[in-house]
This record gives sequence, structure tokens and C-alpha cells, in this order.
Amino acid sequence: MSGFLYYLVAFALILGVLVIVHEYGHYIVARSLGVKVLRFSVGFGRIVWSRRLGRDRTEWAIALFPLGGYVKMLDEREGPVAPEELPRSFNRQSVWRRMAIVAAGPIANLLLAIVVYWGLFSYGSEELRPVLGTPVAASAAAAAGIENGERVLKVGGEAVQTWQDMRWLLLRAATDKDAVEFEVINPRSEIAIRRLDLAAVKAQGWEGDALEKLGIAFYRPRIAPVLGTLTAGSPAADAGLRPDDEVVLIDGKPIATWSEVVIAVRDSPGKRLEFVVLRRGERQAVAITPATARDKGQTIGRIGAGVKDAGRSRSEQLITVRYGPAAALGKAIAETWDKSVFSLVMIGKMITGEVSWRNISGPVTIADYAGQSAKLGITYYLKFLALVSISLAVLNLLPIPILDGGHLLYYVVEIVKRRPLSERAMEIGQQIGLGLLCVLMAFAFYNDINRLISG
Repeated sequence: MSGFLYYLVAFALILGVLVIVHEYGHYIVARSLGVKVLRFSVGFGRIVWSRRLGRDRTEWAIALFPLGGYVKMLDEREGPVAPEELPRSFNRQSVWRRMAIVAAGPIANLLLAIVVYWGLFSYGSEELRPVLGTPVAASAAAAAGIENGERVLKVGGEAVQTWQDMRWLLLRAATDKDAVEFEVINPRSEIAIRRLDLAAVKAQGWEGDALEKLGIAFYRPRIAPVLGTLTAGSPAADAGLRPDDEVVLIDGKPIATWSEVVIAVRDSPGKRLEFVVLRRGERQAVAITPATARDKGQTIGRIGAGVKDAGRSRSEQLITVRYGPAAALGKAIAETWDKSVFSLVMIGKMITGEVSWRNISGPVTIADYAGQSAKLGITYYLKFLALVSISLAVLNLLPIPILDGGHLLYYVVEIVKRRPLSERAMEIGQQIGLGLLCVLMAFAFYNDINRLISG
């Protein structure tokens, strides 16, 4: 499958699941409350496929434009309703029932995230250990005194097990704090407190990678540059390299660790490199031209060789995290709640100007992340699915007319006034909501195009 098609399929699958779950939330609650559903559509515009099923002959449809969907219910405001079916009309339901039907879509997305996280936490997954590397010079991490090989125990007083835990707690702290304390333990089993200044994260409106801005680097264990597996037909194999060869020089530069080999190869796509390896106590000169490959938008070199101590490196860098069913459910709920609140906080900071609007992502960026996460494996793909499901729920609950949150706002006003809003007021609200949504979409597409151009 071509790269473009792979990313497209990964994006389409996520989009399809999220739309179906969201709309099914509306559908199932409407049906349970006795409201007649006329159509369940995935997508907008012209219907390209449909079937009528069930006692009510509900039309299940797929429409031309797939970015969304809708559930059309029996409603006197949209057409004549037979007298015997008036009790099943949406507009005839109590305000509380209408609120339940509207809120069911976003709630279904939140429940999907909880189920996905619960499954992942129960099944278990390999995660990066929170071990820090040598910080970038003149960075916040360097100023904090972080040293190579220190493992993070706590961030802001909360215990961490994985790199992702550390990153999440750091980001959460940065929303309302100027600094955060890391409790770390070094390879000599000495515990220390590192106070990390978070100003660099906020300086440019949260744009870019927060860890990179703070100068935080991931720990790379010092592994001897001894070759392990070689891919048949690769540049390394064709050049005559063998397992157990130890790389001592590349283009005359002494090599002490495997990471130095990786860097030299990655930085030399299509460029001839002069290797000197130690084989059975004797030095051998070998010329290799790394193959050209693409990784995260960059052109890199590869020779098709693995390190001999890959197993040891893996155990030093990875940890398997698994929870019992009850603990996994509690963590899944907490994870969904935390990310929902964080999304709302970030939206609020965008409104106040503390966070740049360039952080808004459109379908192109989401498709890119979907493809990247799918390539990393099913665990990463499901985590991305859960994250986007939470984002969709939060977005839909915003009090913007035309979104679910806007309808809920109408119903709250109706409860306060003890009568529905006028048709005119709702029309004006819909126009305002559509305008806001168009502005939001314009920002998203602009950011997508800008990221494509700038890389």
C-alpha cells in the first residue's frame, strides 16, 4: 500500500468510527425515549448508499462528504407529522429529554475513549521509561541541573511510571504554573529535586514540542558499536559487513557508541562512508553508501544493520505497564477526564491569547498523525483514536450554536425562561454559530497548509 493510501485509510477508519459512535449516541437515546428516527447518515450532502431497516424503516445512509454525520428525527419544524405520530416527534419532548438526546453524542465519544483506555490499560503495553538524557545546552533542563541517566520518580509530587506520564504531568503543570519540580534518581541511587522553569513552553504560545523547548532529551544507553543482525540485500550486507563486527571509525572519526553509528548513517543518505571495523582482532576497511529513506518528513540514510545488544537496550528503555480490570477502569476514567479538562483549558487560553491559534489542527494534520500512529502499532493507533474522540466530544460541547453544546445552551435558556426561544432567535444563533465554525475551519486548514509548506 502506498504511503498516501496508508495514511488515508488510517484517517478514514478513525473518522468513520468517531462519527458512527457519536451519531449512534444520539440515535440510541432518541429511540429509548420513544422519538422516531428518520435517517442515520454518515457524511453530509448527496446520499450515495442507503438501506431502510427496522420497524420505523429508518434510513441508514452514507453521504458524499464524510467529515461528520447526523441523525434526522421526526420533527414538526421540518415537515408535517401525522397526528398519531405527534408523541414521537422530537419537538414534542420535554426539555430534559431533548437535552439527553443532544448530549448523548458527545457522551458516547467520551465513553468510547474510556473503553479504549480501559482495554489498553488492562491488556498492557510497552512504554518508554522516564529516563532523562543529557539536556540541551543553555536550556531550562540544563539550568535545572538534570544529568544523563536520571530517572524521573515524580512530577509536581505525582508519581510517574512512563515517559508519557512525565510528559503529560509536565504539560498539565505548564497550564497554570511557572515552574515544576522533578524528583529524580540517578544511576548511583541518589535522589534529587530538579526545579524546571516552564517559561519556554509558554513563550511562543505553546507551539511545537514542549519537551524540545525545555531541552529535555531522552536517555540513550551507551551501547558498544557491535553489529548484530544484517538485512539481506541491504547496503551493509552488500558491502561485506558481518555480525560481531565492531565499528571503530567512520570517515576517520573515532566511534565509541552505537548511537554515533546511527547519527553518522542517518546524516549521510546517498553519501559514501568509509567504515573501519574490528573483525577477529583485525581492522577491515569497508565502503558503504547508505540508502535514502523518508522519516517524519526528513530524508535520512539507512544501511540495514542492527546493534548486537538490542535486547539489553530495549530492557533499559522500555517498561511493560499493565493494570487489573478495576484499576484499569479507574485509570481510564481519570485519563479521559484529565484530557477533557486540559482541552477546555487550552481552548480558554486560545481565546485569551495565551496559546497560539496555530495549535489548531485540521483534517490533513489529523490524517498525518493517524498514519504515523498506525505505523507505530495498534497501541499507538488506539491511543490516538481515544484522544481524537475526547477532542471531538469537547468541541461538540462548546456553547456554539449549530454544535451540540449550542443546542444545550438553548435548552438551558428555555429552562430559565420557562418557554422555548423564538424561531428568529434560534435562526440568528445558527448563523452566528455557522460563522464561528467557518472561522475555526479556516484556521485549521490554514495551519494544515502552513505545516505542509514549512515541514
